[in-house]
Amino acid sequence: MRAVLMAGGSGTRLRPLTCDLPKPMVPVLNRPIAEHIINLLKRNQINEVIATLHYLPDVMRDYFQDGSDFGVQMTYAVEEDQPLGTAGCVKNVAELLDGTFLVISGDSITDFDLKAAVEFHKAHHSKATLILTRVPNPIEFGVVITDENYRIRRFLEKPSSSEIFSDTVNTGAYILEPEVLKYLPPNQETDFSKDLFPLLLEEGEPMYGYIAEGYWCDVGHLDAYREAQYDGLYRKVKLDFSYEERKPGIWIGQNTYIDPSAHIEAPVLIGSNCRIGARVQIDGGTVIGDNVTVGADANLKRPIIWNGAIIGEESHLRACVISRGTRVDRRAHVLEGAVVGPLSSVGEEAQVSPGVRVWPSKKVEPGAILNINLIWGHAAHRNLFGQRGVSGLANIDITPEFAVKLGAAYGSTLRPGSHVAVSRDQRTISRMVSRSLIAGLMSVGVNIQNLEATAIPVARSIVPTLSIAGGIHVRVHPDRPDHILIEFFDHKGINISKAREKKIEGAYFKEDFRRALIYEIGNVAYASQVLDTYGISFERHLNVEAVRHSSSKVVIDYVYAVSGAVLPQILGKFGCDAHVVRQCQPQPDRTHERRSRSPTQPVGACGGSGESQLWRPSLR
Repeated sequence: MRAVLMAGGSGTRLRPLTCDLPKPMVPVLNRPIAEHIINLLKRNQINEVIATLHYLPDVMRDYFQDGSDFGVQMTYAVEEDQPLGTAGCVKNVAELLDGTFLVISGDSITDFDLKAAVEFHKAHHSKATLILTRVPNPIEFGVVITDENYRIRRFLEKPSSSEIFSDTVNTGAYILEPEVLKYLPPNQETDFSKDLFPLLLEEGEPMYGYIAEGYWCDVGHLDAYREAQYDGLYRKVKLDFSYEERKPGIWIGQNTYIDPSAHIEAPVLIGSNCRIGARVQIDGGTVIGDNVTVGADANLKRPIIWNGAIIGEESHLRACVISRGTRVDRRAHVLEGAVVGPLSSVGEEAQVSPGVRVWPSKKVEPGAILNINLIWGHAAHRNLFGQRGVSGLANIDITPEFAVKLGAAYGSTLRPGSHVAVSRDQRTISRMVSRSLIAGLMSVGVNIQNLEATAIPVARSIVPTLSIAGGIHVRVHPDRPDHILIEFFDHKGINISKAREKKIEGAYFKEDFRRALIYEIGNVAYASQVLDTYGISFERHLNVEAVRHSSSKVVIDYVYAVSGAVLPQILGKFGCDAHVVRQCQPQPDRTHERRSRSPTQPVGACGGSGESQLWRPSLR
């Protein structure tokens, strides 16, 4: 009898574990899920396996090759152009299926008695037998209902709570006769549950459900992945272990050294060629791969550590997943549910918070506290603030969600009901970030004076006149056009002190945010006569009469900057002959006002034809 192993899944919900691995090759107890399935097939005298592949097919082919090392004969069918679905991939290998065959998913852990299922199939002269199991909560699965003779009468894919009519669900394992494949069109994406089985039911073909006893886990998400490991260690499912059981519940590979002072609680699996340092504490439920080094005084509470990882001294791992080749340095903490992708590093005394996912080849800097998924960019930094404020790649490091948290962190360091001025340059990205900052500030009960698109000297000079706690200015970084720069002012319009920066960083990394009640949410007001106020302040620093009698001619190139609305007005007051090149008039930011729009200048942007334009202000 032959089996079709469906192994083409990309495992989107298991990322970052599946960024460089197909889902069936993700390890459980240091063996790929697909290997556990092949061992199950062997135990049930099924030795010919056809694997259907799509995502990263070479990984599986290189591992199993012809299958001889695993006691089976392996054949591969790769879906080259597009995925064909669960049924389409089987239809694709129909010429290899000349008798009763088994279809089984390559991303589940189970110990079902497949021989009993095959006997049931033959005894009932079934054309298609679905292997079912009972689960406490069938909402995530396809529900199947059978009559008293186990003949299938109804299907329902992923029902709502009000639609549940049975606790027997489809496990993705089927015993089929080859003639049922004639109902499927060739080279088209089709699904067993959505396309083939409803059609067989409609045609009156004999279809039965075999309710299997035993363990079954669909490793569809990260929580299920961890649970499958723990269930394997605690013998809730029958799996083959790759290593010798040195003591009850403790499996250890070859050439592994464990310091005599290390304390290990069963059940634990430790791979080959590992080094476990002095006074290491390893709690039950821990899985350690091959070639792993664990430094002295490390504390491991049920982590899953893949091959080649390095765990530093005094580090703490809590029910997390540490992927292949990852380095966790001294005194670092990786907490419950966190996942660190392959070839990443977590610096000394850094912390990866619960549930956070770090994509492959990323770096968490020493001392950093990572509270959000690290997907884009290259590193998570310990400090938010640089020499000129907070900066990062636009819409990659500095995203709306980042800005909301930053605004909430800053606002949490101020008194409830404080006022903060927010300004920006004319760029669309700056508008987006400033609005996100405003949302975060409002959420902690801080009121906003929105200066909208304003030059940064104007914002600095206006802040002291408004009797407010401080200000924020958002602009494209003057030295890096793909970066955003967020600058913070105190009540005098001067950059905030390093001590204030540390307070904001502390609130951000610890997520120590104050939450305002609904009636305490901050308000937004729009400052008026901003340019007039700035002009008065500007005049205090000039010898106005000398300027008036100088008959000066000034050429100013604004490069479409927002400051183009400021100096022409001021210089015109003093009688200067100002020639402005590439000047920009900022658009108002109030959503309730109508905005004028020219064919060459989008709303909120400064464009034009790209050629220099001369403009002479009125001197009246």
